[in-house]
Amino acid sequence: MPTAPPSPAPGSCAPAAASALQAAWRRVRGELPRTLLVLATLSLGIALFLTLLEGRGFVVKLVYSLCIGLCCGALVAGTRLALAWLTDATRRARGLPLLDTAPTSPWQGVIPGALLAVVAGPPAGLWLADQITGYRSQSLLDFGPSARVTLAVTLVATVVTVLVVSTLERLAAARTQAEIAQRQAAEHQLRLLQSQLEPHMLFNTLANLRVLIGVEPARAQAMLDRLIGFLRATLAASRSAAHPLAREFAHLDDYLALMAVRMGPRLAVQLNLPAELAPLPLPALLLQPLVENAIQHGLEPQVEGGLLAVSARREDGRLQLQVRDTGVGVGAGPAAVGTNFGLAQVRARLATLYGERATLELRPADDGRGGTLATITLPLE
Repeated sequence: MPTAPPSPAPGSCAPAAASALQAAWRRVRGELPRTLLVLATLSLGIALFLTLLEGRGFVVKLVYSLCIGLCCGALVAGTRLALAWLTDATRRARGLPLLDTAPTSPWQGVIPGALLAVVAGPPAGLWLADQITGYRSQSLLDFGPSARVTLAVTLVATVVTVLVVSTLERLAAARTQAEIAQRQAAEHQLRLLQSQLEPHMLFNTLANLRVLIGVEPARAQAMLDRLIGFLRATLAASRSAAHPLAREFAHLDDYLALMAVRMGPRLAVQLNLPAELAPLPLPALLLQPLVENAIQHGLEPQVEGGLLAVSARREDGRLQLQVRDTGVGVGAGPAAVGTNFGLAQVRARLATLYGERATLELRPADDGRGGTLATITLPLE
């Protein structure tokens, strides 16, 4: 099992992989467009309302309203960042590991920030607007009619802004949590499919080895040596989510060498991988079940055997992988238990990783030599 990362030493100021300050900054930065939109809408509404009350000065009132709104928003965001920094500093001083803020807790620091915005936001906004317009505003401490209206409107606008932005943020956080859960479920499903692939390959090979032991012990021993090396490579490949296309082809080459020990001259192999496609990432062991299927249900039932060709190419901006055999053809081979397992496994992995962006097509080959053509089409990523 993975171990927890070590706690930072007391007083250490080294940057942490996760911290409340980093999480708060990501949150504030992510909600900035929504906040500005809400502030602009409220400021426009406030300016219209005050203009209707006094009958003049819409542009000036809009400037003052925007300045007060921006100052209030900046105070709320600054308070949240300050509290996050204080949380980090406190945990560092105590020698505790830094903790990321939970994505479902967007209210942290909002209430203190809103209170500070109500008290300090209007004076700061009035001062800023005075600098822009050149006017001199009446002090809010005079509590005249204009000051009372300004305070009341500012209080309502601040509360509405905090409620709207925080609610939108909570909805976005909930969507993010749902997406994370969906990705985790897909990853678990992919690991399950990969774990099912290993015994499937092993059982097929051992069944063939059992037959060969009674007929040709020397070839069976050579096949067993190949099997040991092949299983080592299979184990390493199945523990990784993806590897370069070149490694997938190298793995197929090992497997086909193993099959050649048993089938001898009945098996002819062609592997065609263009050099420019070799580094592309591919889900590990994706082609293996198709190659097994081609040998077991296409070439082996045919007395003279045949050709197995595996190729990769770029087609219309997508990666196309083909497994071609000149065997008995689709549906012509003997039925066997688990015949569709390999194909089902490939389709399930493609659906898990790519959704509708990837396809697997199995059809009779149409080049006049008979057999079957399996084609996987993937997005180039």
